[in-house]
Amino acid sequence: MNLFFILTFAFMSNFMLFDFNEKTSDNLWRVIDDVVMGGISSSKITVNINGHGVFSGHVSTQNNGGFSSVRHQLKSDVSKFSSFEIKIKGDGKKYQFRVKSKLNEYHTYKFDFKTSGEWETLKIPFKELVPTFRGRLLDMPHFQKGVLEEIGFLISNKVEEDFKLEIDYIKTRS
Repeated sequence: MNLFFILTFAFMSNFMLFDFNEKTSDNLWRVIDDVVMGGISSSKITVNINGHGVFSGHVSTQNNGGFSSVRHQLKSDVSKFSSFEIKIKGDGKKYQFRVKSKLNEYHTYKFDFKTSGEWETLKIPFKELVPTFRGRLLDMPHFQKGVLEEIGFLISNKVEEDFKLEIDYIKTRS
């Protein structure tokens, strides 16, 4: 095998969707908290001195609230891939990784995960992303290969809590 083939195969076996670094603008991500429904949770996304995205804030259950989220819009063909890989460092709390095939669809696909407090790399098969709308699971197929127009994270543990999730990168894998 020649070096060109090896490098080409390595490149084609994964694709970087978002790679935080010290030059990343935090305005590439949009915060959506439960205030859109009358809640009072608050969150933000910043880039720390190590070049990691930091999604942090406070989730409040007052006023029927209870969630904070952050989203990034993109347009990517993921038909050649079968999973996502995210490198994160959490605070021991449970989060959701969320994706949308099309921005105008009402539903999103989610994958629940609990953080360990250490840096970890999670591999998320497309087939494990389940369709959901406002916290309810939908009776429809799981995430399929094709177009990807949004990625994001959400915290909604039904408790009042502060949170902090550091994000290094999000990519697709074969």
